[in-house]
Amino acid sequence: MRKKIGGYQVVDLSPARRMMINMLDLPGPTHLMYGLLEVDVTAARQFIEEHRARTGETLSFTGFLTLCLARAVNEDKTVQAYLKGRKQLALPDDVDVGLMIEGKMADKRALMGHVVRGANRKTYREIHEEIRSVQAQPVPQGRGMPGWFRSAMLLPWPLSRLVKALVGMAVQRDPTIVTSMGGTVGVTAIGMFGEGHSGWGIFPVTQVLGLVVGSIAWKPGVVEGRIEPREILHLTVVFDHDVIDGAPAARFTRRLVELIEAGYGLEQG
Repeated sequence: MRKKIGGYQVVDLSPARRMMINMLDLPGPTHLMYGLLEVDVTAARQFIEEHRARTGETLSFTGFLTLCLARAVNEDKTVQAYLKGRKQLALPDDVDVGLMIEGKMADKRALMGHVVRGANRKTYREIHEEIRSVQAQPVPQGRGMPGWFRSAMLLPWPLSRLVKALVGMAVQRDPTIVTSMGGTVGVTAIGMFGEGHSGWGIFPVTQVLGLVVGSIAWKPGVVEGRIEPREILHLTVVFDHDVIDGAPAARFTRRLVELIEAGYGLEQG
């Protein structure tokens, strides 16, 4: 006979969580490839800190990563290709970077989706100001999603399963249904959970290519033959292995790391 160990309470799952669960189900059974990186961001962080001390303005680190990602993808757009049916690939002309940005909703903080359109054609300053502008605005009711899509993602079971299947089939025929809402690539940050400690994020992004930004920690590094303390970003790169192989993924990752470690675009921004 089962014994009652302890009590519990039942609360409603928030609409935001229900929507997220259904959204993560949309891509279906994908074959993901993860790269766990340690990236030296000392130069970029030093520039941002010196700028803040000089002007009082805090530059967006997420905006900087968005710029580097967009530039690296722009040099090899095959990494953001989407399956169109089972025999074709769709290669977007622009690099649209999907972000999750925290803003105000009534008296609370809430996340909303935002896409930096044509990020490969924008400067760091333009991306930074776009992010700050979105953060300054109240979070809209739809959290950056079309009303029809939000309603579809909140349908009760089993209607939600039917709608997800229909949307999945539509996306197979027209990948722009997804990219128009979430971008061609994505950046998501969870670094605040491991601040000061080494930690990577493993997250099934909804785009074919995504960066999961982990923690930043001080570690010893070799600079011109000397051991120095360096700020190391723990970064996860997620690829859709259905559309990209290991070798081009490795070349892309190497270029992305070069841009980040060089502080690409900050001085020009």
